[in-house]
Amino acid sequence: MVCAAYAVPTINQHRKRRTATDERIVLKHADNLRFSEEELSGAQRLSGNVVLSHAGMVMHCDSAVLYENSQTFDAFGKVRIVQGDTLTLKGDKLHYDGETQIAEMRKNVVMIHRNQKLYTDSLNFDRLYKIGYYFEGGELIDGKNKLTSDWGEYHTDTRKASFNYNVKLITPKLDSLVTDTMHYDTRTKWAEVIGKSNIYSGKDRIYTEHGFYNSQTERVRLYKGTKAFGRNREMQGDTVYYDKKTGIMEAFNNVSCIDSLNKNILTGNYAWYNELTGEAMATKKALARDFSQGKDTLYVHADTLRMFTYNIETDSVYRVLHGYFHARGYRKDMQMVADSLVFSTRTKMVTLYRDPIVWNDNKQVIGEEINAYLNDSTVDSIYVDRQAMTIEQIDSVHFNQVAAQQMRTYFNTKGEVTENQAIGNVMVVNFPLEKDSTILYQNYVETSKARMFMKDRKLDKIWAPASHGYFYPIGLAPADRTRLPGFAWFDYIRPISPEDVFNWRGKQAGTTLKPSIRREAPLQKL
Repeated sequence: MVCAAYAVPTINQHRKRRTATDERIVLKHADNLRFSEEELSGAQRLSGNVVLSHAGMVMHCDSAVLYENSQTFDAFGKVRIVQGDTLTLKGDKLHYDGETQIAEMRKNVVMIHRNQKLYTDSLNFDRLYKIGYYFEGGELIDGKNKLTSDWGEYHTDTRKASFNYNVKLITPKLDSLVTDTMHYDTRTKWAEVIGKSNIYSGKDRIYTEHGFYNSQTERVRLYKGTKAFGRNREMQGDTVYYDKKTGIMEAFNNVSCIDSLNKNILTGNYAWYNELTGEAMATKKALARDFSQGKDTLYVHADTLRMFTYNIETDSVYRVLHGYFHARGYRKDMQMVADSLVFSTRTKMVTLYRDPIVWNDNKQVIGEEINAYLNDSTVDSIYVDRQAMTIEQIDSVHFNQVAAQQMRTYFNTKGEVTENQAIGNVMVVNFPLEKDSTILYQNYVETSKARMFMKDRKLDKIWAPASHGYFYPIGLAPADRTRLPGFAWFDYIRPISPEDVFNWRGKQAGTTLKPSIRREAPLQKL
């Protein structure tokens, strides 16, 4: 009953039409023969070095019962079938039907085809379709590869095999591949898995629901529900290609790479990763999330994100993220926009290039280059080089402003500005608040250097050597001393949420920084 249940679906899936052969089973040799028409329905009872042949197949056994009328026989003891010089089938018991050309071998079965060996306790071999299939557990040995399953079939013409239920592949280079359905090509060494599957290699694991694995080249192609786990990392994508030898993994669509050790996540619709060097790249809606600095997560987006890992095999490992172009970043206490950026987990510094802008609370910082230093919970300090300007919004009309060649801003643990240093061609516009928060006058200061100290989120005092200061009643100051040259409030550009980092908004015409002409080192001419 078991044989029939499994044999019919396997045979019927082939389109080749089964036709009876005209050749008859031939007795080649037997030490003893007994025949009686009244016994065993006219069967011939054979014993001692029995040899039978049929349609290019030769069978050896200790004893057999041959039924001439039905062209079938049963063989017992050291049964061996030889077909050509590539196929041998061994077992303890055999039933063979000459009309259907199906051999049913039982107990201690071994099928040898070229370099492949199949071990099982029950195997049916269909000579017409060139298929051997088992249904009570079996093992296929292909060189140094071992495949086990509850059910399987092997095609001698194509040298391909299919396995179902509790399938496991073990290779010298792979701990195991476990699945429920596998198609395996013994020539190319490609294994296709369908359904919930896991690939184990050392401490690494890959999960997929449809994919291909090559035991010779150690390459993987995965297409559904794929996740890769290893070395404190998790990577997933709709389509994943992986090469174990080079350590390179490529992923397409809905890609994410999670580094739990360094506490960052890289996502996008295309990602490239080298597990040997720790280098990664993401494009097509690329997003990096860093949550290593405390409770607040830093979200960074750019057209392309590249991440480099240093000291990867040591305790002092750190990462550097490069983002270009149209870079935008968001954290609750800080937002930023630039053409490109670099972020280091070692120095906890974000460097912004080309028309960068940084916002903190109601303050905006612009310059040619901005370096923001982060601590565990907020911004520690901001350094701005060349064409630096800090703007603090008081209301919709009034803005405190500081412009200089260089600027340093320091924050306390609450994210509040404690000191602002300005160096070189310093200009200051300040609107002091009265106790009732009204504005009655404004200050304008020009100096070479200034230090401004804040207290309770208000300007407490200013220190400046050899300064020129002016005092104006509110509304009576000249326009160029109310709004400094280069003043612009970029609230329409500012990222307002993690999702908003994907929405690039450029500066309005006339508000970009002036081109900076920098001196170059003189070249020695011989």
